[in-house]
Amino acid sequence: MKVSDKAIKMIKHHEGCKQRPYRCPAKLWTIGVGHVLYPRQGALKIDERDAYPLEYKDDRTFSMEEVDDILRDDLNRFERGVERYCPVKLTQGQFDALVSFSFNIGLGALQRSTLRQKVLRGEMEGAAEEFLKYTLAGGKVLKGLVTRRNDERALFLS
Repeated sequence: MKVSDKAIKMIKHHEGCKQRPYRCPAKLWTIGVGHVLYPRQGALKIDERDAYPLEYKDDRTFSMEEVDDILRDDLNRFERGVERYCPVKLTQGQFDALVSFSFNIGLGALQRSTLRQKVLRGEMEGAAEEFLKYTLAGGKVLKGLVTRRNDERALFLS
């Protein structure tokens, strides 16, 4: 199954989309919708990352077509992960919501989640409520995550 255009639009809305390279909060060179340009930069200690240069070929404005292609490529991994960890019949909305959720918090978190357990048991109403438990960052409830989880929950139930 592939993530829908509706879900891609929602992911872009919640994640943000930048056409010029920038440093994310972890000081990694990033482009588009949270795509890390140089994964090897992540192996450095955080205080060493500022010295990591932006390569000349990437010091430019990326076209929206390039950004969309990078995002689609990144989403492939999360689509495969959702199919692997939730090998049950899912609606498009359920699949889309699980991909969005995983893209945001990671496939490992999906794998360990009660959300996944409920999906596997076919408890879809209960699974939908599990999205709302993932609204903390740094020990605090973030309004943006509350909004995102409500959007994912609605998509899951659609």
